Amino acid sequence: MAGHEQRAEAECGIDVAECQRRLGYEFRDPALLISALTHASGALHRLASNERLEFLGDAILGFLVCERLYRTFPDSLEGDLTRIKSVVVSRETCSRISDQLQLVDFLIVGKGLSTPSRAVPASVLSDLFESLVAAIYLDGGIEAVRPLVERMLVPEIEKVVSGEMGSNHKSLLQQWAQRDYGITPTYEVLEEIGPDHSKSFHVSAQIGGRRYSPAWGRNKKEAEQRAASNALVELRSETRGPQGD
Repeated sequence: MAGHEQRAEAECGIDVAECQRRLGYEFRDPALLISALTHASGALHRLASNERLEFLGDAILGFLVCERLYRTFPDSLEGDLTRIKSVVVSRETCSRISDQLQLVDFLIVGKGLSTPSRAVPASVLSDLFESLVAAIYLDGGIEAVRPLVERMLVPEIEKVVSGEMGSNHKSLLQQWAQRDYGITPTYEVLEEIGPDHSKSFHVSAQIGGRRYSPAWGRNKKEAEQRAASNALVELRSETRGPQGD
């Protein structure tokens, strides 16, 4: 394997071993890694770039995230899962992951994208991550790529669900309640546990006299968002109401 890595490094001038360390995966075929790192501007022809791998990687990411959401949220309806997925596999998220892994250090580009600061468009960074997902899949199969996807994307799922980004469940629930019932939801803290500097809160959303399934959160904001999400799930199970799109 070392011989293959050395040849790949000599051909493209990147640190293959360090790239693999950041990805948490060692390629049997380093040529797949080189292809995934090669932007169209740095390729001899378009078929030698990472464009085809990006196409495949997008589908693999979508599958793994959908599978994770399906297993993690058995009580959530399709619309709720679709909204979470759309944020988690978005161009913005994939670009941010590329930044976190500093994958731009290994990107092979032409002169048009090569700058002293190595600044490249977010779309290129997003495509880079998806291409690497595909390359790992082709090299080792779905179980080879799963650890990378879960390591980088499960925290993104948690952010969306907690309301830190993407879906604002409290806002959606308020719109629903005001439209259908003419009232604003309220939130009740049912329980607090933990020391003052690290409390967890158990909160329930209420519309009129009805209380919906409570949820825990690491702070009141997170607990209220999760409680609102629970209320939306229950409401949508009763009627084909608005999906908040």
